[in-house]
Amino acid sequence: MNPFVFNQPKDLDGVLAALQAPQTRPIAGGTNLIDLMKEGVMAPPNLVDINAIGLDEIDVGADGLRLGALAKNADTAYHETVRERFPLLSAAILAGASPQLRNMATNGGNLMQRTRCVYFYDVGTPCNKREPGTGCPAKDGFNRQLAILGTSEACIATHPSDMCVALRALDAVVHVKSAGGGERSIEFADFHRLPEDRPEIDNTLQPGELITHISVPDADRFMAHSAYIKVRDRLSYSFALVSVAAALDIGADGTIRQARVALGGVAHKPWRIEAAEAMLVGQAPNEAAFTAVADAILQGAQGYGDNDFKLPLGRNAIVQALTSAARGTDYARGQRTGDHQGEQA
Repeated sequence: MNPFVFNQPKDLDGVLAALQAPQTRPIAGGTNLIDLMKEGVMAPPNLVDINAIGLDEIDVGADGLRLGALAKNADTAYHETVRERFPLLSAAILAGASPQLRNMATNGGNLMQRTRCVYFYDVGTPCNKREPGTGCPAKDGFNRQLAILGTSEACIATHPSDMCVALRALDAVVHVKSAGGGERSIEFADFHRLPEDRPEIDNTLQPGELITHISVPDADRFMAHSAYIKVRDRLSYSFALVSVAAALDIGADGTIRQARVALGGVAHKPWRIEAAEAMLVGQAPNEAAFTAVADAILQGAQGYGDNDFKLPLGRNAIVQALTSAARGTDYARGQRTGDHQGEQA
């Protein structure tokens, strides 16, 4: 690991001031950044410890949920009101990583994770995401874990987060601050970006900006009908081949009033097509309707050899997630999805 300067400001203003220095990175749980530094993938000369500045609240009000950027993933997933009113989010977090990592990882850090593409981590190989302009060997190489949607000639990497898939389905908003009183709110759909011709840029956060909290609008209408399906190579501590966050608002007449479907493991960002979701409005929740939506969501998907199986797998996972959501599950009592259901997709 290369040498670096370690700074520990005592308040938010101090952190924001320190982040103005070029090539400076904040560090909280460090569950991804430290690995990247050990592997030589990243070598920031300046680290700013942000653990002493608060930002760890988890508040639920009449208008929704406020998640502090420094609240731990585990505290968020097990928060009583999150489990009751936002079961999709709780299930997604619990499907990711291991208990030890969830106890360390923060909500803001979860959003900032970088791809687990093997070529990105191997500094002895070319990688446009790590070194722009060097090429993407994944396209013709080992790409089992990689993207089938939103790819470019420059990159076919995937975003690894489970939490972010649920946040995309729930229309979350990311709130950031910068020195001098700068503040802005970023719709979750706009926070992560597709690779296009700049795959080295993962998101729309600007230099010097810090995530302070994430807000999630009230989602009570989805409480009774949501499901998170995660298909992976092994039962635990494995990144998704395909994951699906599905939520339905089903009326008293048994028809769907609103639907949300977001995918993980298939693109450089959580993947959601609102026009496809609209196809379910007014429909009875059945396999034919769910299959049509799955086909619309996956329109234009392309495999690269090793990951061709993701096309039928993604279709099946979407149908299964929507079917599970329509059936309804008592997540508030602690039942988790993904570990057993995902293996059947």
